[in-house]
Amino acid sequence: MLNLTQALEITGLTHSGLVREHNEDAIGFDAADGFVVLADGMGGYNAGEVASGIAVEVVTHLLREMLPKSAPERPLPGHAQPAAFDLLSHAIHQANLSIYGTAQSQPQCAGMGTTVVATLFFDNRMVVAHVGDSRLYRLRDGVLVQVTRDHSLLQEQLDSGLITEEEARYSANRNLVTRAVGIDPDVNVELHEHAVIPGDLYLFCSDGLSDMLEDADIADTLSTLRANLPVAAEQLVQMANDAGGRDNISVILVAIKSEYPAPGGLWSRLTSWLS
Repeated sequence: MLNLTQALEITGLTHSGLVREHNEDAIGFDAADGFVVLADGMGGYNAGEVASGIAVEVVTHLLREMLPKSAPERPLPGHAQPAAFDLLSHAIHQANLSIYGTAQSQPQCAGMGTTVVATLFFDNRMVVAHVGDSRLYRLRDGVLVQVTRDHSLLQEQLDSGLITEEEARYSANRNLVTRAVGIDPDVNVELHEHAVIPGDLYLFCSDGLSDMLEDADIADTLSTLRANLPVAAEQLVQMANDAGGRDNISVILVAIKSEYPAPGGLWSRLTSWLS
């Protein structure tokens, strides 16, 4: 299996914020295996912390177990999609079953759930899986783009034209998600594939960051501090806290330092054909 540590630089930081007693966010990543996962838990008492912790633990464990056996760039039988789709989908569905089962068997965890955003980097591509309103952004050529689309009541209201972007910033419905991991026996995971190029910078975050900061401020911070990812992550968390820190704040940054074609993968075949 291809080791991606030369191509990917990853750093992560999670903070409870200034209001919440517990941090119900959880993060996990592995540059060598090329994956990232971030979860924002919800539920009474400490149940949100349990849900997000299970999600990250299950997803990271299963990806580490499955990746050596199944190359993510391998085409799925009868499909144009690479195996990365199945790997991420399976891992999140297993996390869903684990969280749901725990919630059913332990009364103090009843009703708990979590958002998830997870990504596999492979063959100069990425597959992104997400459930809920934790986000993935991409900074490319100084332009910040939100890659994921929130599964939230607010997003549905925006899509239907019921409210404006400005009204959305002050809406009481900001944190009402329409999908979550662990709430039901099954979960609807949204998956997409994107091309990746050297120089890209990816930001994974919980809504404790995206709710507190304007996209323009995030873009300016990433552009200014991209040469030092740990400092950039610390600065984003500090800015969210300076703005009120009303929720837990989690940040994972991934810098693409070089191409990472898979041996015999799509990129290798294309470059061979073009040469």
